[in-house]
Amino acid sequence: MTHPLAMSHTERPPFLDHVEAYLRALDTPIREHTPSNSPAPAEPKPNAPVCAIFSPHPDDEAIMGGVALRLANERGWRVVNVAVTLGSRLDRRAARWAELTECCRYLGFELIAASGTPGVSLEGVSPDGALQKTEAWQHAVNAAAETLATLRPRVIICPHESDGHPAHIATHHLLKAAIPRALSGPVDVLLSEYWNTQLHPKLAVELSPQTVATLMQGLAFHVGEVARNPYHLLLPAWFMDSARRGAERVASVGGDALGFPFAALYGWSHWNGSEWSTPHAAIWRANDAAWPHPLEA
Repeated sequence: MTHPLAMSHTERPPFLDHVEAYLRALDTPIREHTPSNSPAPAEPKPNAPVCAIFSPHPDDEAIMGGVALRLANERGWRVVNVAVTLGSRLDRRAARWAELTECCRYLGFELIAASGTPGVSLEGVSPDGALQKTEAWQHAVNAAAETLATLRPRVIICPHESDGHPAHIATHHLLKAAIPRALSGPVDVLLSEYWNTQLHPKLAVELSPQTVATLMQGLAFHVGEVARNPYHLLLPAWFMDSARRGAERVASVGGDALGFPFAALYGWSHWNGSEWSTPHAAIWRANDAAWPHPLEA
């Protein structure tokens, strides 16, 4: 007996229109901003708390920066992107720094180099260097600690320890080594994910369509990267899947959906100046007047 929902191979599946509409959206030409016509971002409030993004590569500031963009736009925080490396291709580093500069200008993020010299990559940032504590690694940790001591951030964003790319993993260990050396006061470390997801993220941040579109445009300034792989167009799908996972990995197993289509997920560690702790899981929704301890300054 034929199942009532069974169909022949010649019939259109019920969701095919939905899938084809999605593909048409990906193929639709996009009116992208250029540096000359990009809107001026909002200025941070006086004496604003600092959110420091330690981005392993140029482009990670946009992928990791959903919560930072909300802190800047909704709370008036100062966001500083700290460029850790400029990628493995020496011939692309100058171009990638230029692209990164335009992206940060568009997003309203300040930009500095972890090396201390604009346009110069921090060398020695690798998992092997961290494991062996090479001289180059120790230099990198010292440089990161100096940057932290200068910025004194209230929030740090860096990848989680298993983020599936050597530079991302090394950047995580770089910050875990540098923070105790540099900061005697409290700081919250939000652990981003991209190349590998986290089993137990602690913070789900709602992202509006406007915020997602802004991050997409930021990625589009990395023209050399998106030319070989237009991954900026897939950013909405990434944040939609994060909202799906966040419903059970941040909220509760078997619970309802979060109630919004786009989310960024972060692990969450708190350094109180002498020891680490893990805050309770939380959701920062679009209309929340404040979010849970300890992020609100």
